[in-house]
Amino acid sequence: MFEENNRNYFGSASGADAGIIAKTFMSQVFTWMTLAMIVTAGTAYWFASSESAIRSLINTETGGLSPLGWIVTLAPIGFVLLMSFGFQKLSALAMTLLFIAFSVIMGMSLSFILLVYTAASIFKTFIVTAGMFGIMAVAGYTTKTDLTKFGSILMMGLIGIMLAMLVNFFMHSNSLEYIISILGVLIFTGLTAYDVQRLKRIGAGAGEFGEENARKMSILGALTLYLDFINLFLFMLRFLGNRK
Repeated sequence: MFEENNRNYFGSASGADAGIIAKTFMSQVFTWMTLAMIVTAGTAYWFASSESAIRSLINTETGGLSPLGWIVTLAPIGFVLLMSFGFQKLSALAMTLLFIAFSVIMGMSLSFILLVYTAASIFKTFIVTAGMFGIMAVAGYTTKTDLTKFGSILMMGLIGIMLAMLVNFFMHSNSLEYIISILGVLIFTGLTAYDVQRLKRIGAGAGEFGEENARKMSILGALTLYLDFINLFLFMLRFLGNRK
């Protein structure tokens, strides 16, 4: 599939400029991200449409999550940590398989929203989220402004809302949940632009990292943008979603 005579993983000549390499790298990132979104959406729809599948995630006696449901809910965190911290030891194939498995698990986890919200409101929220994500991705890719300092602020804000969500898990405050949702939309909107700019810079030097590492970096980049999109979608759903 790839030519080997003096060409790198991206199919670019050895003397290709950083701009072309970055564009090709980003296209790989967005391709993997799109694939993951399709896998997640398909899995979520199948589970929500199958009574036996959705029941496997719910404890019918208590109405809460079953053991499998808890595993599905918590497993994505483990996948993210494994892929992030195991980058150096994992092969490109292992990273790819983990990313696909992560997409399936996320689909199982997100299947619950298809049971809670109307299909029309989910579709509407998806379109709005896709539009916001696209605008911020283009802004992050094209802006000349260094977003590094904003990234640090956004990451601190992300930690803050995670702690607030943990507190509200026990408080059940509607007002605090509303504030968290507003901040969540703002933070992940900003993180989209920041992450795209960061990945563009990484991609500019991807030709020097070798085929194996370049593949792994494109998967990890896709994971980052996937998480930005999903979290933005979930926070937007709290405003635009209509419950059944």
